[in-house]
Amino acid sequence: MITDPIADMLTRIRNSQAVKREGVLIPYSKLKFEIAKILKHEDYVDSFEKIDEAKFPQIKIILKYGADGESAIRSIKRISKPGHRVYAGKGDIKNVLNNLGISIISTSAGLMTNKDAKKKGVGGEVICEIW
Repeated sequence: MITDPIADMLTRIRNSQAVKREGVLIPYSKLKFEIAKILKHEDYVDSFEKIDEAKFPQIKIILKYGADGESAIRSIKRISKPGHRVYAGKGDIKNVLNNLGISIISTSAGLMTNKDAKKKGVGGEVICEIW
């Protein structure tokens, strides 16, 4: 049993990039699918898709690498954890790496990046940071 499925997702991505794998399979959930959608939109991964062929649905994420083999994601870390939730109000949303990275925030309007949350004037739970 996994107590923190989002941390598991981020760790699978981090480990797959460490060994230069092309892609990674992650157990499906709507929240993880939305995180993958944001990673694709922000150009951190090449593609993603839901796979229903197995007994349990999965998300296949194709990782992105540069011409020199360097990963597009240099760091991906969980911020809000089950034992320590981290929330940011609309005025408390911080920039990640001087606006070179993003944080994913769970708001009342759905999952979005810190930049989108600032534009819309909403706060929420800070899920993770990526750069």
